[in-house]
Amino acid sequence: MSRVGLVPIALPSGVDVSIEESKVLVKGPKGTLEYIFHRAVNIKKDGDIVSVNLKESHKNEKGIHGLSRSLLNNMVIGVSEGFKKSLEIRGAGYRAQPAKGGITLFVGFSHQVDLVSPEGVDVTVEDNVNVHVEGIDKQAVGQQAARIRAIRPPGVYTGKGIRYVGEQVRRKQGKGAGRKE
Repeated sequence: MSRVGLVPIALPSGVDVSIEESKVLVKGPKGTLEYIFHRAVNIKKDGDIVSVNLKESHKNEKGIHGLSRSLLNNMVIGVSEGFKKSLEIRGAGYRAQPAKGGITLFVGFSHQVDLVSPEGVDVTVEDNVNVHVEGIDKQAVGQQAARIRAIRPPGVYTGKGIRYVGEQVRRKQGKGAGRKE
């Protein structure tokens, strides 16, 4: 039995959950999310509390219990508060600019990199070096932030590139650091 799956989800004010068999629709002040859960999961709503239970406890379906509860909880948080990931760009001449439907990155290539944002994900640029990815779908926000970071990940020798805010990048010394004269 999953410890995460047993915890009930409390619905904040303004959030409505409708359940039709395995299809769940979550409406809130920020938007609407819809997901079809696995057939082994039973989702029940009692007033302001939503609980996730397994119909039958088979070995292969136990892992789905906690996953389903986490997915449903992320949907509730997303429509009420939203999700945000922040990235920072480091390097001489490296910068980002907002573009129609996404951003344009100048990160040391001979060309600019245009990145289009998926529907429901907003990308904003602050001071040309701080990029904020926001939306109601946690998976889509994380995926877009990972796509931006993958264009120029931080280098291990110089530290230049795109990194998450607060990310620790381990730097290598380089070949001249161990020489004795």
